[in-house]
Amino acid sequence: MIGAGSLGSAIGGTLAAAGNDVVLVSRNREHVDAINAQGLVMHDGRQGRSVTVRAETGYGDVQSVDLAIILVKSFDTRAAVEAALPVIGPGTAVLTLQNGVGCEEIVAEVVGGERVVAGRTFVGGRIVSPGVVEFGVTGRRTAIGELDGSVTERIQRIANVFESAGMAIDVSTDIVAMMWEKLLVNVATGAWSALTGLPYGELSIHPDVSAMAVATVAEAMDVARALGISITTTDPEVPWRRAWEGLPYGFKASMLQSIEKGSRTEVDVMHGAVCRGGRSAGVPTPVNDTLLAAVKGLERRLDL
Repeated sequence: MIGAGSLGSAIGGTLAAAGNDVVLVSRNREHVDAINAQGLVMHDGRQGRSVTVRAETGYGDVQSVDLAIILVKSFDTRAAVEAALPVIGPGTAVLTLQNGVGCEEIVAEVVGGERVVAGRTFVGGRIVSPGVVEFGVTGRRTAIGELDGSVTERIQRIANVFESAGMAIDVSTDIVAMMWEKLLVNVATGAWSALTGLPYGELSIHPDVSAMAVATVAEAMDVARALGISITTTDPEVPWRRAWEGLPYGFKASMLQSIEKGSRTEVDVMHGAVCRGGRSAGVPTPVNDTLLAAVKGLERRLDL
């Protein structure tokens, strides 16, 4: 797991609990040490359990792997994949489950397009304290696919691993459309959560935020259609509900988690992707333009 932060720990821990040989790689030494000392403690909002899984801060003692899953922040993609090259062997599949649009192209530049599998996940994760993660897996689907749309033996093997761990998985023949489907969910809550400081539960019941979140999604849908991307979503309220349904009330969007940790957000590959797509297709995106500028301004104020 290249990037065992909140989501990487949630997915990696779930795979490890199902008996897979997993290595969580994170730059967070405190998190790594806690996992190696006590196991990864996982809470789903109802109960917790400790999962025995190996954690490392680098790749010195890690052998070549069958599957490398990338879950670092988008702006760290190239450096993270280059650092992992010693464990990416001839038969390694490299799966990106990162937010936003465009990370798969960076990964392909480093390891070669033939190794890359793209995907998007609606699984949620949040590090509560070192070695402890709050997560939501039940009912939250993950889509994966080959970049050329083919259904290969390796994509089926990866899907089987996820399914055996209890995660809902879809093999997509149009993963680009699926990436935009996930982007619709990202923009529904990302900047709104970062700017208001509200967790999903509070966002979901706030009528003013709800109305504008749906408008944010509607803009992104207009852009996707203008770009010829075959999204299947027809109701902008669906991604808004999908963003928070099934997660604990106090769960926080990744963009808010970044702000609270004092790190950069991924607004450029979320709302920024909608804005760039809108300019390319000639579709106005005033709501997403405003949110992008506001989050960038917040980052500047916090010196991120």
